[in-house]
Amino acid sequence: MLKAVAVKLEDIYIPAARRKELDQGKVDEIVEAMLNDDEQKPVKIREGKGRYVLVAGIHRLEACKAVGENTIDAYIVQAPKF
Repeated sequence: MLKAVAVKLEDIYIPAARRKELDQGKVDEIVEAMLNDDEQKPVKIREGKGRYVLVAGIHRLEACKAVGENTIDAYIVQAPKF
């Protein structure tokens, strides 16, 4: 079972492919939910070269930035092996 950990937003790298998925409307919806104290599920990240790399959850990550959070709950997952 995965355990969520708090990770600094500045320590998470967002790959270009994930940035292309960004929809400001979804970010706004999540911000609204956060302001209404709705709990958000953790994002998924993996360990990279000296940093974390976002795997899933770009909208939640951007919403946290928008409301001024410094950290986000995240699941650390294994990178797929090719």
